[in-house]
This record gives sequence, C-alpha cells and structure tokens, in this order.
Amino acid sequence: MKTILLSAPVLCLAFLAILFLQSGLDKVFNYKGNKEWLSGHFANSPLKHVTGLMIPLITLLEVASGVLCAAGIYFLIFEDSAQIGLIGAQLSTLSILALFFGQRIAQDYAGAATLTTYFIICIMTIYLLWPQVY
Repeated sequence: MKTILLSAPVLCLAFLAILFLQSGLDKVFNYKGNKEWLSGHFANSPLKHVTGLMIPLITLLEVASGVLCAAGIYFLIFEDSAQIGLIGAQLSTLSILALFFGQRIAQDYAGAATLTTYFIICIMTIYLLWPQVY
C-alpha cells in the first residue's frame, strides 16, 4: 500500500526536478544565449533594466528547486520524510510565479499561459506532500 501512496508524490517530484534542473542548468551553461534572449524579450517592458539581475536570481531559484525536489525523492523513499520534497515543491511554485510574473510583464500572454500547467503540478505536489509533513 505504501508504494501506491508514494508513487504520485515521487513522480511529481521527479517531474519538477527534471523541469527545474534542466532549465536552471541551461541558464548556467548557456548564460550568454539566455541573457541575449531575455534582454530582447524584456526590451519593451519595465523590467528591461533589471534583466541582468533577474537571470542569476531565477537561475538560483530553479537550480535550488530542482535539487530539493530530487533530494526530496530520496528522503521520501529511503528516510520516510516528505519535508525536503515539500520545500522543493514550494520553491518550485515560487519559481513558476516569478516566471509567470515576468511573462505577464513582458506581455507574452501565450508564454504565461503555458506556465499554468506547471503551476498546477506544483500545487498538486504540495497538496500530496503536506499531509505527510503536518
């Protein structure tokens, strides 16, 4: 029975770990390309002057989210603890909100809409892990 109960939270954490580790590490290893794209993306927005600051902040948020979600899988399976995974899911939600805010400010409504699915997965993961922690 425990395997069935753990499968949804583990799979959700795996999804978030893959999502944010790939996205965050892409920003680390392709900083120049990401900076050029984001500078153009925010060129006509109020955020155009802080793009250089936004990239390291969102990179840190994404990498931390991915690492905590990946670690959360380990702790959930081997230590019977959901705390790290819950923190990872909460940080993932903050990352999505930051990205959503940026897309809305840049008036990229289609890009913002695609983030809704990720937001739902984040909230679902929190919902699945919360009872195991509290």
